[in-house]
Amino acid sequence: MDAIVIRDALIERIYEKMLDDDNIFFISADFGAPALDKLREKFGGRFINVGIAEQNLINISTGLALEGSIVFAYAIAPFLTMRAYEQLRTNLAIMSQVRDVNVNLIGVGSGLSYDVTGPTHHCLEDACIMNLLPNFVVFSPADHVTAERFVDYCLGVKKPKYIRLDGKAQPRIYHDADRLSMEEGFVELREGSEIGIVATGYMTHKALRVAEALSKRAMTAGVVDVFMLKPVNERKLYETLRKYPRLVTMEESFLRKGSLDTIVADLLLDNNHHPRFTRFGFKDRYVFDVGSREHLHKLNGLDEESIVAAILSKTSAESNPVGP
Repeated sequence: MDAIVIRDALIERIYEKMLDDDNIFFISADFGAPALDKLREKFGGRFINVGIAEQNLINISTGLALEGSIVFAYAIAPFLTMRAYEQLRTNLAIMSQVRDVNVNLIGVGSGLSYDVTGPTHHCLEDACIMNLLPNFVVFSPADHVTAERFVDYCLGVKKPKYIRLDGKAQPRIYHDADRLSMEEGFVELREGSEIGIVATGYMTHKALRVAEALSKRAMTAGVVDVFMLKPVNERKLYETLRKYPRLVTMEESFLRKGSLDTIVADLLLDNNHHPRFTRFGFKDRYVFDVGSREHLHKLNGLDEESIVAAILSKTSAESNPVGP
């Protein structure tokens, strides 16, 4: 199956929209992409490179949006979300409570996308800190089809949005785009009865492989891809998850800090529902080891073998408790 770089597909979709809508601007913090060359050449008057200045990127984007434009602001994810966090809070989160501000932040490099560049370029905090900001939409697609579909949502919803994209090419998950509902914000890709695996972004691909590995060990596992981290359609998501006696979350984020695992845990708690619950992600430390993404996953217990072994071990322990 061919893998596609999600940012290129997203930019191509934005390019198509810019052909029909003179009110769309694309702003870059000196960050390129093969798909961006055509856009920059065609729409020189609506493409702005602000340089390596993410704070100014947000300032300019906000100004254009307050004049009624639709803005896509593009940068490397950790620098877009953390270097410019004060501007995100003041210019976008606070301002959008009283004014329409349609700024769509495209952060490339979520999780360990930029694996060999080390902890300064890893982005394990972004979903946590962006979920914290009121009035923001937080979007975490697993493939290019989901990202392309989100562009229409961006044009119609006049709120600030953060689009967290994986930096590497990923295979297609959705062959029927009609399965994707931005209002629901998730899709149950695979149904199961014993365990439900809830994942987002890159980890959705791994979740599907883990589910398949579990099926070979006579355990039926469902997979739920949550691409809308905020807002969450709590009623629909709970209806999907409540049938599973065991739930697992998988993500490239710090655990217990407001990302996917916290979303699911809060949802279960609010509904007084208490299935067996396991979280897979990163503990409270940065990753200084050097190597490929899969190597770093293995060191942190996030490779498929480790996850499958952990699930089977917990299931076995619960089925065969040791009495006093």
